[in-house]
This record gives sequence, C-alpha cells and structure tokens, in this order.
Amino acid sequence: MPDLRLIVFDVDGTLVDSQLQILDSMSLAFQAAGLPMPSRAEALSVVGLSLPVALARLMPEVPADDLARMLDAYKTGFAANRKTAPSPMYSGARQALEGLARRPEVLLGVATGKSRRGLDRLMDEHDLRRFFITTQVADDHPSKPHPSMLIAALRDSGAAPHGAVMVGDTTFDIEMGRAAGFRTIGVTWGYHDVDALVAAGADCLIADFDALPAALEGLA
Repeated sequence: MPDLRLIVFDVDGTLVDSQLQILDSMSLAFQAAGLPMPSRAEALSVVGLSLPVALARLMPEVPADDLARMLDAYKTGFAANRKTAPSPMYSGARQALEGLARRPEVLLGVATGKSRRGLDRLMDEHDLRRFFITTQVADDHPSKPHPSMLIAALRDSGAAPHGAVMVGDTTFDIEMGRAAGFRTIGVTWGYHDVDALVAAGADCLIADFDALPAALEGLA
C-alpha cells in the first residue's frame, strides 16, 4: 500500500476568495480606532496571519485598547458580510478536492489564520467538512509562519513530513511549510505576488487548480 500523503490547504486566497469581506472588515476596524485605512496591497499583505498579529503588523504603534476595538469591529463586520455575500470558492477548487479525496493514499487538511468559528461557518456554507481529516485554526496555535499548525496536522493524520505538501497563496504559508519539513506549492491567484512566493522558497507555483495534480506528482 502506498505511503500516506498529506496535502494541507490554506483557505483565504487559496480555496476561497474572501478579499472583499477582508477589505470591508479591515476598513471598519480602522474606522473604529479613528485611523486611516491602509492601501489594498498593504491590507492584503497580512492575510494569513492570525488577526491580532495581522492588525498589529499593519499598525505596530496602536495602543492595546484601540487594537481591541479594531479586533471587535473586524469580527463584527466580517460576520455581517458573510451573511450577505459568502466568500466564493475559486474556480476548480471543489473539483480538485473531490479528485484528491478519491485517492485512498491521500489525506487532506486545512491550516488557516481563521478562527474555528469562522472556518466552521465557511465549511458549512460550501459543504467542505467531508474532505478534511485535520483542520488547524488560529485559535489553537501561534500565528503563521510558525509550524505548529502543520505539526498538529501530521499528528492527526499519521503522515510523515517527507510525504506532506502545503498549498497556499502567501509567503506565510510557504515559510510555515518549509519550517515543518513540508514541500510547498504556491498558488498565484491569491494575495501575495509571484516574486514573494519564489523568494519564500516555494518548491513550485501553479496558476490554476487544473495544474495541481501534475505539481503534486512532480513533488512525489
């Protein structure tokens, strides 16, 4: 029987396109603290980090009370946006998950900067729970790029690092994967640019989900 192979996906910017919700919620967070909204590029540059870390990186001098208000405003805004316009899955994402799930030697996981509550809602919106045997969230781990999420995913799955792959759109995903001993695939449709993914050490890049099977085989 082939060795188990673990493939872990990031969520925002990889499986689903949540940038409109993120940017709207970020705007509300900065309004709550009376601060100017960063540029789109700056705001998206921190997607993937745990929310407190992301906001603190954008505004490193913000007082703790203001940061708390920003966190509350962001979470409230994101929840409201989700109800009116759930984040859509990227083209080909579901088909890719279905194809991988049919392979008995492949196990699938998630490692995301979302909260457990946020991930559960998204999973239910898109009927994704059945695909994943391990789901790691910001509530339970240090922020990416710390490898804690992926170490836990290995423990849950019984897979070995040499048979594991991290798929994500940000340098945080790539750095986390490398730190955990995973091979890494950067996706170019997300929130960090190609040069940054290459500089972070991605083993390969893909421009759409149709290219994922060949990329995985190339890393075998």
